[in-house]
Amino acid sequence: MSEMDSTQDAAEVADARQEAAEHVVERVESWDEGAEPGTIRKDLEEGMAQAQVEVGDAELDRMAEEIHDDGRTGTPDVG
Repeated sequence: MSEMDSTQDAAEVADARQEAAEHVVERVESWDEGAEPGTIRKDLEEGMAQAQVEVGDAELDRMAEEIHDDGRTGTPDVG
C-alpha cells in the first residue's frame, strides 16, 4: 500500500467517525429533548461508545448541557 493510499484510508476512517458522531448527536437530540443533563450525557456516551467514537468527558458534559438548555448541540470534532 502506498503512502497516499494509507493517507486516503485514514481520511475515510476519520470521515466515518465524524459521520457516526453526527448520527449519535442527532438521535440523542430528538430522543432526549427535555431530559435531564445526566440522562442526555449517558445516552451520548453510550451512543459514542457503540459508534466506536471517543469523546472526552468535558465535551460530553458540554453537549449534554446544550441539548438540555437549547435542544441541540454541535457535533464534536472526532476526525
